[in-house]
Amino acid sequence: MSDVKETRFRVEGMDCGSCAKKIDTAVRRMPGVSDVSVSVTAGTMRVQHDPESDLEAIRRKVSGLGYKVTPGAAVAAEKPAGKHEYGPGCDHDHDHGHGHDHAHGHDHAPKAAAIEGLHGHDHGPSEGPWWKGKKGRLTIFAGAALVIAYGLGHLFPAIETYAFVIAMFVGLLPIARRAIMAAFAGTPFSIEMLMTIAAVGAVIINATEEAAAVVFLFLVGELLEGVAAGKARDSIRSLSALVPKTALLETDGQTTEVPAESLAVGAVILVRPGDRISADGIIVEGDSAIDEAPVTGESTPVRKEVGDTVFAGTVNGDAALRVRVTAAAADNTIARVIKLVEEAQESKAPTERFIDRFSKYYTPGVVVVAALVAIIPPLFFGGVWSEWVYKGLAVLLIGCPCALVISTPAAIAASLSAGARRGLLMKGGAVLEGLGKLTAIAFDKTGTLTEGKPKVTDVVAFSGTDQEVLRLAAALEAGSSHPLALAILGKAAEDGIVPPVASGSRALGGKGVTAIVEGRDIFLGSPRAAAERVTISDDIKAATTALNDDGKTVSMLVVDGVLAGAIAMRDEPRPDAAAGLKALKDAGIKTIMLTGDNARTARAVGAELGIEVRAELMPEDKQRIVGELQREGFVVGKIGDGINDAPALAAANVGIAMGGGTDVALETADAAILHGRVGDVALMTDLSKRTMRNIMENIVISLGLKGVFLVTTVVGITGLWPAILADTGATVLVTLNALRLLRPIK
Repeated sequence: MSDVKETRFRVEGMDCGSCAKKIDTAVRRMPGVSDVSVSVTAGTMRVQHDPESDLEAIRRKVSGLGYKVTPGAAVAAEKPAGKHEYGPGCDHDHDHGHGHDHAHGHDHAPKAAAIEGLHGHDHGPSEGPWWKGKKGRLTIFAGAALVIAYGLGHLFPAIETYAFVIAMFVGLLPIARRAIMAAFAGTPFSIEMLMTIAAVGAVIINATEEAAAVVFLFLVGELLEGVAAGKARDSIRSLSALVPKTALLETDGQTTEVPAESLAVGAVILVRPGDRISADGIIVEGDSAIDEAPVTGESTPVRKEVGDTVFAGTVNGDAALRVRVTAAAADNTIARVIKLVEEAQESKAPTERFIDRFSKYYTPGVVVVAALVAIIPPLFFGGVWSEWVYKGLAVLLIGCPCALVISTPAAIAASLSAGARRGLLMKGGAVLEGLGKLTAIAFDKTGTLTEGKPKVTDVVAFSGTDQEVLRLAAALEAGSSHPLALAILGKAAEDGIVPPVASGSRALGGKGVTAIVEGRDIFLGSPRAAAERVTISDDIKAATTALNDDGKTVSMLVVDGVLAGAIAMRDEPRPDAAAGLKALKDAGIKTIMLTGDNARTARAVGAELGIEVRAELMPEDKQRIVGELQREGFVVGKIGDGINDAPALAAANVGIAMGGGTDVALETADAAILHGRVGDVALMTDLSKRTMRNIMENIVISLGLKGVFLVTTVVGITGLWPAILADTGATVLVTLNALRLLRPIK
């Protein structure tokens, strides 16, 4: 078992699933290699191999395919070869469920790699601006050559053909080289080969201008994919920025600032009010409200006291804490989230582009038919060579996959821009295709189905008026930035109430606030704290319990020792949440709520919206449930807005980030809904279905026209010109059809 080594390589220049597939196919055929796992998003390749395997040969093989490779460290793999959870040999599109096996601690991962990734030394591929990269420069040169060829062609018509041929070769040579290397490495009909045949075929029958333009457009498309993939990589690493770089370490009563990654388990650190906590740990002294939104998505700060657990990256509220560290930097919650995201991304990298799959059969088929048309009649039936070679070239041009190559991207580009105008962002064609296939969608609660901030829902006066209760409560909360205080101040402003001035106000840790207002002693706090000051009747206790059962947080107001009233608050569902969920159900899609919030609040919101609820979940639980749904046969979409959603977003077939979510959720997700409308989820799935229908129509148009002209060419009714028109005509028709998708989404 330990004689199997695992080496991690950095691979620069991958920008889509077909890149991963090509590398996987090539490396898997090398001697001594037992398993390969390629992640486009992380820009890495893990290879399990015999100790005597030639790593330099593996490196050369991958760089021959057109990627830049740097070997990382080798570690003894503690798994028997062939039992790795994600060899890309298995069908990942339907099996991301294994993510939960890694959610707990991940002992076999090399610690050094995890720490390196956590603190920013792990420089991602394709750093720097796009135009400085190899692909960027090639695209610029190809574009410039095309412009120069147009200019020369107009000035000196005699050399126009040669100018376009040279312009085409500027872009085509690197593509053709990659196509040939891929063919030797086991992928003979890659998308590069498709392009090479299309361009050379066009040159042979003198359509040089078209050849040069098609090559340039192909390079632009590849470049854009590369830029998008680079952004996704950077975002995973930006997660680690949530953990402070330094910590205040206490030793023998002295406090010293040390690097956070040097903290050992058992060390005691001081966390000042307002600071981010630099390690997972247990509070040994102090109590404070902790804002856990970055890690658990909990909208309201959680009161923590001695013995409670705190997480790295969460924000300390109103009091100093001493915390005993329980996990090293490589194993803290955020580091685990980063690891989970990278693994989930890795497990779904090898997806093939539709055109690539199709071209496996289409391109060789066309080449064979063209060769047969050119050779068989002269050889066996006494045909004239020049006539049949001419027909063979016409067939090759008819078969030239220009319309096919353009049909899918044209439809996808149109629907991506139509979606973007509505605030629906989708990262490329694979995502767009996947959205229409979803059969189950898991929603986060806080900030996704709800507004993400508490609002006052009820003001109840036990003596005096509701207005008076709100006026005095607002006086106590003036100047506070606590979400519950902001809710009370917001409600007072909405009702036109001007709060009086409070003096001598004090926060009573974990209990509430007290002050003198208009000469009266006022207290606002939790029902438990209020019960220490006044006697609460059974009727009021019953009313409070009823409000709690609706998922509301209740604060009691005590004026001069008398219970004056209560204010209930809750993070309310978004206005369109119920209608948006109903639209999905009507479309036959199962909906479920996954939340880190407490079960009572979650159930209350779930009942109001009519959605199945799973509550009190940590990030790895959400990822596990997504995996379970996938194993039950569902194609799962996950919608969330916080970092705690990132692993589940990545593990789902399609991850969707909801409005104004943290950068990571937006970048880790495959799609984003910028305006936070729940109803937009149904619009997105509908747009996907319409796009896929449009693509199928385009394929039928381009192949149908080709089929007709193929017959007429062989029979001798049409020649080269109609063949070119058939190809161009098909291209125009599919583009016009695709543009229908640009109509505004209703």
